[in-house]
Amino acid sequence: MNLIFLGPPGAGKGTLAGAVSKAYGVPHISTGDIFREAVKAQSALGRKVKDIIDSGALVGDDITIALVKERLSRKDAQGGFILDGFPRTIPQAEALEAIVPIDGAVNFDISDKEVLRRLSGRRVCKGCGRNFHTEFMPPKAENTCDHCGSALFIRDDDRPESITRRLELYREQTAPLAGWYKKKGLLKEIDARPGTERILETFRSLFPGKQK
Repeated sequence: MNLIFLGPPGAGKGTLAGAVSKAYGVPHISTGDIFREAVKAQSALGRKVKDIIDSGALVGDDITIALVKERLSRKDAQGGFILDGFPRTIPQAEALEAIVPIDGAVNFDISDKEVLRRLSGRRVCKGCGRNFHTEFMPPKAENTCDHCGSALFIRDDDRPESITRRLELYREQTAPLAGWYKKKGLLKEIDARPGTERILETFRSLFPGKQK
């Protein structure tokens, strides 16, 4: 079961991917994790990635595709995988097709208004890095971490103006992938508004597959 998870920032792709990974026994592979692993390993590609990230630029398609190809060649991905964060563009999707067959693309549907609500309320601890939310998971004391007592802060990415820019970029670059996979008969739509358990139930009905 080779799957791709699509959806805007704040749709909960990572959370659901973790649940599906556990339920189906397939790895959850994100480009962020691949980049961090490559940098940590100090491989030739990893050193290139570090230089690019340190300069503030985006990692190009050639390096990203090479790293994804290497990761998908490992033993744990031979029985299936969930790709989260790749592909982001149609050229990347075409390159991925040349590496492995894709069984389905899952698009997590959510409104911009709900994304703003989810992300703008997020707070992060300066000390231990724990996440809180002003609405869904508020700290016991305002702006103070329950675990270590450090102050909470708002990440720059979680400020409304930044979220709006990220959504615009997603609609421009990544959203067309949904149409591309739909034409191939591979797209499945899932409402991203309910909780993880309900979304997982929907996912199981769409992909009965080999569950644990």
